[in-house]
Amino acid sequence: MADQNAQHAPLRARRRWVGLPDGWTLTAAVIGIIVLAPIVSVVWIAFHPTENIWPHLMATVMPRYMAATLTLMLGVGVLTAAVGTGAAWLVTLYRFPGSGWLTHALLFPLAVPAYVGAYAVVDFLDFSGAVQVALRAATGWATPADYWFPEVRSPGAAILVLAAAFYPYVYLLARAAFREQSGGSYEVARALGAGPWGVFFRVGLPLARPSIAAGVALAMMETVADYGTVTHFSVQTLTTGIFTTWLTAGNAGGAAQIAGVALTVIVLLLAAERIGRRRARFHGSARQMRPVVPQPLTGWRAGLASLLCFLPFGFGFVLPVSVMAGHALRNPQAWIAPGLFAALKNTLVVGGTAAVLTVTAAVLLVYGLRMGGRGLPRWVLPVTALGYAAPGAVLALGLLIPLAALDHRLADGVLALTGWDPGLMLTGTAAAIVLAYVVRFFGIAQGAVDTAFGRISPNLPLAARALGRPMGAVLREVYLPMMRGSVGMALLVVFVDCVKELPATLLLRPFNFNTLATRTQELASLEKLGEAAPAALLVVAVSLIAVGAMARVEAKRR
Repeated sequence: MADQNAQHAPLRARRRWVGLPDGWTLTAAVIGIIVLAPIVSVVWIAFHPTENIWPHLMATVMPRYMAATLTLMLGVGVLTAAVGTGAAWLVTLYRFPGSGWLTHALLFPLAVPAYVGAYAVVDFLDFSGAVQVALRAATGWATPADYWFPEVRSPGAAILVLAAAFYPYVYLLARAAFREQSGGSYEVARALGAGPWGVFFRVGLPLARPSIAAGVALAMMETVADYGTVTHFSVQTLTTGIFTTWLTAGNAGGAAQIAGVALTVIVLLLAAERIGRRRARFHGSARQMRPVVPQPLTGWRAGLASLLCFLPFGFGFVLPVSVMAGHALRNPQAWIAPGLFAALKNTLVVGGTAAVLTVTAAVLLVYGLRMGGRGLPRWVLPVTALGYAAPGAVLALGLLIPLAALDHRLADGVLALTGWDPGLMLTGTAAAIVLAYVVRFFGIAQGAVDTAFGRISPNLPLAARALGRPMGAVLREVYLPMMRGSVGMALLVVFVDCVKELPATLLLRPFNFNTLATRTQELASLEKLGEAAPAALLVVAVSLIAVGAMARVEAKRR
């Protein structure tokens, strides 16, 4: 072994001398290029359109798209911050009836796609829905002119549904932040005369603000990326504008320009979030901090806390699942409808493949950059995380046009060499969807993996290297066993997001290829909710199994 190392030492020294990257750095660079390529493609198409309709867009639809998108972002941001933070504070600092199971149940809306919630809310509250039917039966009213009822298909309703779907991002991060704080700080605040509100606003909220800001930013990015919900509520946003301009008007350049505006909004949001919490860093003052001891609530306060924590769970999970289950029970034949289990198989295969590829690529990228020693992590890691910030429709636009051109070139080359026409090997299969998922959710996997690497002492891999173990063996034998929990969590999170992803799948799927998400959207858009219900419930069931596994992984890591 020593002789082998001595033989390879001059080669490594020459590489360092001439500045040649090693294999790990090259692998990291290739992965980074693949992840960034769709975003670069969108920017290129936007600045080099075949027909420049930007002045027309600015004079007609862009102000409306921007106003609607910003309104949704602001509304969802405020609601998710209030609901997620408040629920996290209550279940962490207090004990009340149901607090034990609500701690986990408040995560369940993560398993319900926002568009499924939209279908359920409209069906439940619309003129022919259960609420208004019961209202008319109880009062004798017959037509909408007889009574006033809030407009269901409206921006306000869209904000409520999106907030119910995305508040778990804030809840999860805020709960972790509150749990990591020292119970002694709350005891001191109470001893100094601070009441419950004073403890929250003066101690708990300031210490958890960075985590809350990160969760709110995630919720607002998901709001910009949403397509199914806003379409069902007839709200025209930047994402719906991409679909309309590209698919209806047939102008890819104009769609890319709208996508560029969406990307700009996301980048500004990320920058504001980073700047806002740049100096908001807090550290424990003692090695062994006292854990937070929940205070028991009694009387009306206990009942109010239970109600406040149940409401987001009920609106975000119980309502949509109950409505869809009711439709599925009334239409049992829909469970054996052609294409349902093919869509389930496609969802599991495509989502599972994308999750494995995404996490594997994240491990290779982070490890390559950390071991390359060339200072690349300072700018490569934040840039490659932009894929998660980009809406699925933006990535689909950035992928489909260059992939289609590459597909045609490959097919022409194979035909010229062999006389056999292979057809479209990339855009004609699910490969494009898998690639879109990898790019879209790479930032999630990369963040989890990078954090896991950071928790491992650098002395361990250095000792392994000193004993002659190559870099591949160090990754396999030292790092991966110690970060197994984080890698598993990243796999589950990416898989759940792949199962629920709609815009990129709609744009990139080959002919006659459905996932559970696209099948649900297709049937629900035709007002066939009874036929869409089984696919929607399967989306929730598959996601819920993964969310349950996430909760178990998190419990083992604590």
